[in-house]
Amino acid sequence: MSRAAARTEALRPLAAADAPGLCQRFEGASAEAVLEAVLTDPRFGRVALVSSFGAESAVLLHLVARIDRSVPVLLVDTGKLFPETLAYAEALAAHLDLRDLRHVRPEAEQLAGQDPTGLRWSYDPDGCCAIRKVAPLEAALAGFDLSISGRKRHQAHTRARLALFEPDGARLKLNPLAGWTREMLAAHMAHHALPPHPLVAAGYASIGCSPCTSPVLPGEDPRAGRWRGWDKTECGIHGRGSEPAF
Repeated sequence: MSRAAARTEALRPLAAADAPGLCQRFEGASAEAVLEAVLTDPRFGRVALVSSFGAESAVLLHLVARIDRSVPVLLVDTGKLFPETLAYAEALAAHLDLRDLRHVRPEAEQLAGQDPTGLRWSYDPDGCCAIRKVAPLEAALAGFDLSISGRKRHQAHTRARLALFEPDGARLKLNPLAGWTREMLAAHMAHHALPPHPLVAAGYASIGCSPCTSPVLPGEDPRAGRWRGWDKTECGIHGRGSEPAF
């Protein structure tokens, strides 16, 4: 490759097809180092952090806030979240001085047409997630080139092979905490005195919408309390959530 071609390649915007190479490039790097690169290198383009403000969300939000507090943080506000989650989101954003918290909500017209009773979760949880989570988030991410997710491999068997970088349509998705264990997360929370989600003390290890979330029993996966009784482990915003897509 000529010097001019190498320079052009170095300046080329990064896209979904670059996920395998980025995984190799950042293999063994700390979450902080990867986030620093993504949030400061213009080749990654426009970046947003998608957060549920759930049981472990404070760690990733804290890491990002130490680098750039102006990063857009998207909370998918389905209309079914626990009141505790909504209050926690505002309190944690203020605590970390996050300056661009955005509530992503489903369209009222779509809800009126496809979930008029608000009970679709009880007989069609996949359809409910599609209306209240997947479609609104896809619309909100339309202007971004990369999204940051807080998923970890330890959370469930469906996430055991989670990659650091993965394609998300034409976008890139970064999972900087993919390799973090529960012990690492707890240590970070304690060391930095990060406030926990109020429902964690009640046994909620993974916190989503209130009708579809229950406490986790000893020995269960952290996500065992999500859609309990259904053959469902993911809401759909992360695809299959089990393997790298390359």
